[in-house]
Amino acid sequence: MKLYRCTRIEGQARLTLCEEPDPPAPGPHQVLMNVNASSLNFRELLFMSGAFGDRLPPNFIPVSDGAGTVITVGSGVRRVKPGDRVVATFHENWTGGAMPRHADMLGRGAVVEGMLRDMALLDEEDLVSIPEHLSDEEAATLPCAAVTAWNALCQHAPLVPGQTVVVQGTGGVSIFALQLAKLFGARVIATSSSDAKLARLAALGADAVVNYRATPQWADAVREHTGGEGADLVVEVGGAATFEQSAAAARKGGRISVVGMLTGTPAPGDGFFMRGLSIAPIHVGSREHFEAMNRAIGLHRLKPVIDSTYAFADVPGALGHLESQRHFGKIVIRHG
Repeated sequence: MKLYRCTRIEGQARLTLCEEPDPPAPGPHQVLMNVNASSLNFRELLFMSGAFGDRLPPNFIPVSDGAGTVITVGSGVRRVKPGDRVVATFHENWTGGAMPRHADMLGRGAVVEGMLRDMALLDEEDLVSIPEHLSDEEAATLPCAAVTAWNALCQHAPLVPGQTVVVQGTGGVSIFALQLAKLFGARVIATSSSDAKLARLAALGADAVVNYRATPQWADAVREHTGGEGADLVVEVGGAATFEQSAAAARKGGRISVVGMLTGTPAPGDGFFMRGLSIAPIHVGSREHFEAMNRAIGLHRLKPVIDSTYAFADVPGALGHLESQRHFGKIVIRHG
Protein backbone atom coordinates (compact mmCIF):
# COMPACT_ATOMS: atom_id res chain seq x y z
CA MET A 1 0.00 0.00 0.00
CA LYS A 2 0.98 3.64 -0.43
CA LEU A 3 1.38 5.91 2.56
CA TYR A 4 3.24 8.95 3.77
CA ARG A 5 5.72 8.96 6.60
CA CYS A 6 7.11 12.01 8.33
CA THR A 7 10.73 11.55 9.36
CA ARG A 8 12.16 14.00 11.89
CA ILE A 9 15.93 14.29 12.21
CA GLU A 10 17.49 16.98 14.42
CA GLY A 11 14.35 19.09 14.32
CA GLN A 12 13.94 18.88 10.54
CA ALA A 13 10.91 17.08 9.08
CA ARG A 14 10.77 15.29 5.73
CA LEU A 15 7.52 13.93 4.32
CA THR A 16 8.04 10.88 2.11
CA LEU A 17 5.61 8.91 -0.05
CA CYS A 18 6.33 5.23 0.64
CA GLU A 19 5.30 1.81 -0.60
CA GLU A 20 4.90 -0.74 2.22
CA PRO A 21 3.26 -4.18 2.64
CA ASP A 22 -0.52 -4.22 3.07
CA PRO A 23 -1.80 -4.64 6.65
CA PRO A 24 -2.36 -8.23 7.84
CA ALA A 25 -5.81 -9.82 7.90
CA PRO A 26 -7.98 -8.48 10.75
CA GLY A 27 -7.78 -10.22 14.10
CA PRO A 28 -10.64 -10.48 16.60
CA HIS A 29 -12.69 -7.26 16.72
CA GLN A 30 -10.50 -5.63 14.08
CA VAL A 31 -11.55 -4.03 10.80
CA LEU A 32 -9.54 -3.50 7.63
CA MET A 33 -10.68 -0.44 5.67
CA ASN A 34 -9.76 1.30 2.46
CA VAL A 35 -8.97 4.94 3.24
CA ASN A 36 -10.57 6.83 0.35
CA ALA A 37 -10.12 10.37 1.64
CA SER A 38 -8.42 12.29 4.43
CA SER A 39 -8.35 15.92 5.54
CA LEU A 40 -5.76 18.24 7.04
CA ASN A 41 -5.75 20.14 10.32
CA PHE A 42 -3.33 22.78 11.59
CA ARG A 43 -1.94 20.22 14.04
CA GLU A 44 -0.25 18.47 11.10
CA LEU A 45 1.96 21.53 10.59
CA LEU A 46 2.79 21.63 14.29
CA PHE A 47 3.74 17.95 14.37
CA MET A 48 5.89 18.18 11.28
CA SER A 49 7.65 21.30 12.55
CA GLY A 50 8.81 19.44 15.65
CA ALA A 51 6.74 21.57 18.02
CA PHE A 52 6.02 18.52 20.18
CA GLY A 53 9.63 17.35 20.33
CA ASP A 54 10.24 13.88 21.69
CA ARG A 55 6.53 13.20 22.26
CA LEU A 56 6.32 12.07 18.62
CA PRO A 57 8.07 9.04 17.14
CA PRO A 58 10.87 9.78 14.68
CA ASN A 59 9.05 8.19 11.73
CA PHE A 60 5.26 8.49 11.89
CA ILE A 61 2.23 8.34 9.58
CA PRO A 62 0.58 11.78 9.84
CA VAL A 63 -3.02 13.05 9.59
CA SER A 64 -5.80 12.23 12.04
CA ASP A 65 -8.81 12.27 9.72
CA GLY A 66 -9.73 9.53 7.27
CA ALA A 67 -12.87 8.00 5.75
CA GLY A 68 -13.50 5.05 3.47
CA THR A 69 -14.98 1.59 3.08
CA VAL A 70 -14.72 -1.61 5.13
CA ILE A 71 -12.83 -4.32 3.21
CA THR A 72 -13.08 -7.19 5.67
CA VAL A 73 -13.62 -7.82 9.38
CA GLY A 74 -12.18 -10.13 12.00
CA SER A 75 -14.02 -12.53 14.28
CA GLY A 76 -16.49 -11.07 16.75
CA VAL A 77 -17.01 -7.79 14.86
CA ARG A 78 -20.62 -6.63 15.24
CA ARG A 79 -20.57 -2.87 14.60
CA VAL A 80 -19.68 -2.89 10.88
CA LYS A 81 -19.57 -5.24 7.90
CA PRO A 82 -17.72 -5.35 4.57
CA GLY A 83 -18.90 -2.60 2.26
CA ASP A 84 -19.93 -0.21 5.03
CA ARG A 85 -18.79 3.39 4.69
CA VAL A 86 -16.94 4.46 7.84
CA VAL A 87 -14.79 7.20 9.31
CA ALA A 88 -12.17 6.71 12.01
CA THR A 89 -12.43 8.48 15.36
CA PHE A 90 -9.77 11.04 16.25
CA HIS A 91 -8.85 9.27 19.50
CA GLU A 92 -8.08 5.59 19.79
CA ASN A 93 -9.90 3.74 22.61
CA TRP A 94 -12.17 6.60 23.73
CA THR A 95 -15.72 5.32 23.34
CA GLY A 96 -17.51 7.62 25.79
CA GLY A 97 -17.47 9.27 29.18
CA ALA A 98 -14.33 10.97 30.47
CA MET A 99 -11.16 10.54 28.45
CA PRO A 100 -9.42 7.34 29.63
CA ARG A 101 -6.06 7.73 31.30
CA HIS A 102 -4.42 5.56 28.66
CA ALA A 103 -5.83 7.57 25.72
CA ASP A 104 -3.24 9.48 23.72
CA MET A 105 -4.05 13.21 23.91
CA LEU A 106 -2.45 13.85 20.51
CA GLY A 107 -4.83 11.52 18.67
CA ARG A 108 -4.14 9.76 15.41
CA GLY A 109 -1.34 10.94 13.20
CA ALA A 110 1.33 11.01 15.88
CA VAL A 111 2.11 8.18 18.33
CA VAL A 112 -1.01 6.43 17.01
CA GLU A 113 -0.56 5.88 13.27
CA GLY A 114 -2.44 8.38 11.12
CA MET A 115 -4.71 8.06 8.11
CA LEU A 116 -2.49 9.27 5.27
CA ARG A 117 -2.36 5.76 3.82
CA ASP A 118 -4.32 3.52 1.46
CA MET A 119 -5.50 1.05 4.10
CA ALA A 120 -5.87 1.02 7.88
CA LEU A 121 -6.36 -1.82 10.36
CA LEU A 122 -8.44 -0.49 13.27
CA ASP A 123 -10.47 -1.69 16.22
CA GLU A 124 -14.19 -1.82 15.44
CA GLU A 125 -14.86 0.48 18.42
CA ASP A 126 -12.89 3.26 16.70
CA LEU A 127 -15.16 3.51 13.67
CA VAL A 128 -18.28 5.60 13.03
CA SER A 129 -20.80 5.24 10.22
CA ILE A 130 -20.83 8.03 7.63
CA PRO A 131 -24.10 10.01 7.31
CA GLU A 132 -25.74 8.83 4.09
CA HIS A 133 -25.81 12.25 2.38
CA LEU A 134 -22.06 12.82 2.73
CA SER A 135 -19.32 11.74 0.33
CA ASP A 136 -16.14 10.17 1.65
CA GLU A 137 -14.34 13.49 1.07
CA GLU A 138 -16.94 15.32 3.14
CA ALA A 139 -16.92 12.69 5.89
CA ALA A 140 -13.13 12.91 6.12
CA THR A 141 -13.46 16.49 7.38
CA LEU A 142 -15.35 15.46 10.53
CA PRO A 143 -13.15 13.60 13.07
CA CYS A 144 -11.02 16.48 14.38
CA ALA A 145 -12.50 19.85 13.40
CA ALA A 146 -16.21 19.02 13.48
CA VAL A 147 -16.15 16.99 16.71
CA THR A 148 -14.05 19.71 18.33
CA ALA A 149 -16.57 22.35 17.26
CA TRP A 150 -19.49 20.23 18.52
CA ASN A 151 -17.92 19.85 21.94
CA ALA A 152 -16.87 23.49 22.07
CA LEU A 153 -20.55 24.33 21.73
CA CYS A 154 -22.18 21.84 24.06
CA GLN A 155 -19.80 19.56 25.96
CA HIS A 156 -19.56 21.56 29.20
CA ALA A 157 -22.97 23.25 29.11
CA PRO A 158 -25.98 23.05 26.78
CA LEU A 159 -26.22 25.61 23.99
CA VAL A 160 -29.72 27.09 24.15
CA PRO A 161 -31.63 28.58 21.19
CA GLY A 162 -31.27 32.35 21.15
CA GLN A 163 -27.87 32.42 22.82
CA THR A 164 -24.98 34.20 21.11
CA VAL A 165 -21.80 32.45 19.99
CA VAL A 166 -18.61 34.10 18.70
CA VAL A 167 -16.44 32.20 16.23
CA GLN A 168 -12.97 33.30 15.10
CA GLY A 169 -11.62 33.09 11.58
CA THR A 170 -12.36 30.68 8.74
CA GLY A 171 -10.53 27.50 9.67
CA GLY A 172 -12.25 24.15 9.92
CA VAL A 173 -13.24 24.34 13.60
CA SER A 174 -14.63 27.87 13.33
CA ILE A 175 -16.73 27.17 10.25
CA PHE A 176 -18.11 23.96 11.75
CA ALA A 177 -18.87 25.88 14.96
CA LEU A 178 -20.84 28.42 12.91
CA GLN A 179 -22.77 25.74 11.03
CA LEU A 180 -23.52 23.65 14.11
CA ALA A 181 -24.44 26.65 16.28
CA LYS A 182 -27.09 27.58 13.73
CA LEU A 183 -28.54 24.06 14.05
CA PHE A 184 -28.92 24.77 17.79
CA GLY A 185 -30.81 27.98 16.98
CA ALA A 186 -28.01 30.19 18.27
CA ARG A 187 -27.04 33.65 17.05
CA VAL A 188 -23.50 33.72 15.62
CA ILE A 189 -21.03 36.58 15.41
CA ALA A 190 -18.02 35.75 13.22
CA THR A 191 -14.65 37.47 12.98
CA SER A 192 -12.06 37.52 10.20
CA SER A 193 -9.41 39.87 8.79
CA SER A 194 -10.85 39.52 5.26
CA ASP A 195 -14.01 41.26 4.10
CA ALA A 196 -14.39 38.68 1.34
CA LYS A 197 -14.28 35.85 3.86
CA LEU A 198 -16.70 37.73 6.13
CA ALA A 199 -19.16 37.86 3.24
CA ARG A 200 -18.88 34.09 2.87
CA LEU A 201 -19.41 33.62 6.62
CA ALA A 202 -22.56 35.74 6.38
CA ALA A 203 -23.75 33.57 3.49
CA LEU A 204 -23.26 30.50 5.71
CA GLY A 205 -25.55 32.03 8.34
CA ALA A 206 -23.48 34.36 10.51
CA ASP A 207 -25.85 36.95 11.98
CA ALA A 208 -23.12 39.59 12.34
CA VAL A 209 -19.50 39.82 11.20
CA VAL A 210 -16.52 41.81 12.45
CA ASN A 211 -13.24 42.55 10.67
CA TYR A 212 -10.70 42.27 13.47
CA ARG A 213 -8.00 43.98 11.42
CA ALA A 214 -10.19 47.05 10.94
CA THR A 215 -11.49 46.73 14.52
CA PRO A 216 -8.66 45.42 16.74
CA GLN A 217 -10.84 45.84 19.84
CA TRP A 218 -13.41 43.53 18.31
CA ALA A 219 -14.92 42.72 21.71
CA ASP A 220 -16.49 46.19 21.59
CA ALA A 221 -18.21 45.28 18.33
CA VAL A 222 -19.50 42.04 19.88
CA ARG A 223 -20.99 44.03 22.74
CA GLU A 224 -22.60 46.45 20.30
CA HIS A 225 -24.21 43.53 18.48
CA THR A 226 -25.52 42.12 21.78
CA GLY A 227 -26.97 45.29 23.29
CA GLY A 228 -24.01 45.69 25.63
CA GLU A 229 -24.38 42.21 27.16
CA GLY A 230 -21.65 40.24 25.44
CA ALA A 231 -21.69 36.70 24.04
CA ASP A 232 -22.83 33.61 25.92
CA LEU A 233 -20.00 31.56 24.38
CA VAL A 234 -16.75 32.35 22.59
CA VAL A 235 -15.02 29.57 20.64
CA GLU A 236 -11.38 30.57 21.17
CA VAL A 237 -8.97 29.26 18.54
CA GLY A 238 -6.17 31.83 18.61
CA GLY A 239 -4.60 31.44 22.04
CA ALA A 240 -2.71 34.10 23.96
CA ALA A 241 -3.00 36.80 21.28
CA THR A 242 -6.81 36.67 21.10
CA PHE A 243 -7.81 35.51 24.57
CA GLU A 244 -8.03 38.99 26.12
CA GLN A 245 -10.54 40.06 23.47
CA SER A 246 -12.43 36.76 23.84
CA ALA A 247 -12.79 37.35 27.58
CA ALA A 248 -13.90 40.93 27.01
CA ALA A 249 -16.46 39.76 24.43
CA ALA A 250 -18.10 37.27 26.82
CA ARG A 251 -21.03 38.30 29.01
CA LYS A 252 -20.98 38.02 32.79
CA GLY A 253 -21.22 34.34 33.57
CA GLY A 254 -20.31 33.47 29.99
CA ARG A 255 -17.90 30.78 28.89
CA ILE A 256 -14.93 30.41 26.61
CA SER A 257 -14.23 27.09 24.90
CA VAL A 258 -10.50 26.98 24.31
CA VAL A 259 -9.77 24.98 21.19
CA GLY A 260 -6.49 26.28 19.80
CA MET A 261 -3.35 27.84 21.15
CA LEU A 262 -1.81 29.03 17.89
CA THR A 263 -0.16 31.99 19.62
CA GLY A 264 0.64 30.39 22.97
CA THR A 265 -1.21 29.42 26.13
CA PRO A 266 -3.86 31.97 27.16
CA ALA A 267 -3.96 33.37 30.69
CA PRO A 268 -6.99 34.89 32.49
CA GLY A 269 -6.70 38.64 32.86
CA ASP A 270 -7.93 41.07 35.52
CA GLY A 271 -11.59 40.69 36.34
CA PHE A 272 -11.93 37.26 34.69
CA PHE A 273 -13.11 35.51 37.85
CA MET A 274 -14.96 38.54 39.17
CA ARG A 275 -17.15 38.41 36.06
CA GLY A 276 -17.84 34.72 36.64
CA LEU A 277 -16.41 33.56 33.32
CA SER A 278 -15.54 29.91 32.81
CA ILE A 279 -12.93 28.28 30.62
CA ALA A 280 -13.58 24.91 29.00
CA PRO A 281 -10.56 23.26 27.33
CA ILE A 282 -11.62 21.05 24.43
CA HIS A 283 -9.70 17.89 23.49
CA VAL A 284 -11.73 16.88 20.39
CA GLY A 285 -14.08 14.18 21.78
CA SER A 286 -15.16 10.57 22.13
CA ARG A 287 -16.91 8.24 19.70
CA GLU A 288 -20.21 8.96 21.48
CA HIS A 289 -19.69 12.69 20.84
CA PHE A 290 -18.97 11.90 17.19
CA GLU A 291 -22.10 9.79 16.85
CA ALA A 292 -24.30 12.42 18.52
CA MET A 293 -22.95 15.05 16.15
CA ASN A 294 -23.52 12.79 13.15
CA ARG A 295 -27.17 12.37 14.12
CA ALA A 296 -27.58 16.14 14.01
CA ILE A 297 -25.64 16.38 10.74
CA GLY A 298 -27.76 13.65 9.19
CA LEU A 299 -31.06 15.09 10.40
CA HIS A 300 -30.29 18.57 9.05
CA ARG A 301 -28.29 17.32 6.05
CA LEU A 302 -25.45 19.67 6.94
CA LYS A 303 -22.66 19.81 4.36
CA PRO A 304 -19.06 20.48 5.41
CA VAL A 305 -17.33 23.41 3.70
CA ILE A 306 -14.44 22.12 1.59
CA ASP A 307 -11.92 24.68 0.40
CA SER A 308 -10.01 22.44 -1.99
CA THR A 309 -9.25 18.81 -2.80
CA TYR A 310 -5.77 17.52 -3.61
CA ALA A 311 -4.56 14.25 -5.12
CA PHE A 312 -2.73 11.83 -2.84
CA ALA A 313 0.50 12.48 -4.75
CA ASP A 314 0.25 16.22 -3.99
CA VAL A 315 0.04 16.17 -0.19
CA PRO A 316 3.02 18.58 0.05
CA GLY A 317 1.03 21.07 -2.03
CA ALA A 318 -1.98 20.65 0.24
CA LEU A 319 0.17 21.28 3.31
CA GLY A 320 1.62 24.38 1.67
CA HIS A 321 -1.89 25.69 1.05
CA LEU A 322 -2.79 24.99 4.69
CA GLU A 323 0.30 26.86 5.86
CA SER A 324 -0.58 29.86 3.70
CA GLN A 325 -3.81 30.31 5.68
CA ARG A 326 -5.63 31.35 2.50
CA HIS A 327 -8.12 28.52 2.81
CA PHE A 328 -11.79 28.83 3.73
CA GLY A 329 -12.94 25.55 5.28
CA LYS A 330 -11.28 22.17 5.00
CA ILE A 331 -8.48 20.94 2.76
CA VAL A 332 -9.11 17.36 1.61
CA ILE A 333 -6.87 14.64 0.17
CA ARG A 334 -8.47 12.22 -2.28
CA HIS A 335 -6.76 8.81 -2.12
CA GLY A 336 -6.43 6.50 -5.10
